[in-house]
Amino acid sequence: MDQYIEFITNHPILSLAWVGLVFLIVSGWIKSKFSAVREINPQQLTLLINREDGKVVDIRAQKEFNAGRIAGAEHLSPEKAKQSDFSSLEKHKSKPIILVCATGMTAQGIANAMHKAGFESVYVLSGGMGSWQSASLPTTTGR
Repeated sequence: MDQYIEFITNHPILSLAWVGLVFLIVSGWIKSKFSAVREINPQQLTLLINREDGKVVDIRAQKEFNAGRIAGAEHLSPEKAKQSDFSSLEKHKSKPIILVCATGMTAQGIANAMHKAGFESVYVLSGGMGSWQSASLPTTTGR
């Protein structure tokens, strides 16, 4: 214990950095546990589609969507998504909605907006289309 106190007094900036890092990790973990939006992996996505009639919503650009998407995915333009214009998805409000973007980062904020707009169960594909393709799962192309 004396060594810890000595280290902290000799290296206050480094000690504060460690405390800050631990705080960020713990707060991020707590936030994810109590969030209304859950991240799921590709296997969980297929289970949601097959068992609960989940709807995949792809929020990538139209060009990326046409180049390769999850079968049955509906496209929502990034512009509409960022403006919280979910009118095209109103009929799916009670179904599980799985948002897919390129890496899984963009979808999180939009998923929170969808939850606030009244969508009952919103999920985000962790890792986005990259994780779907890394798992060697099928994609479709075209319009």
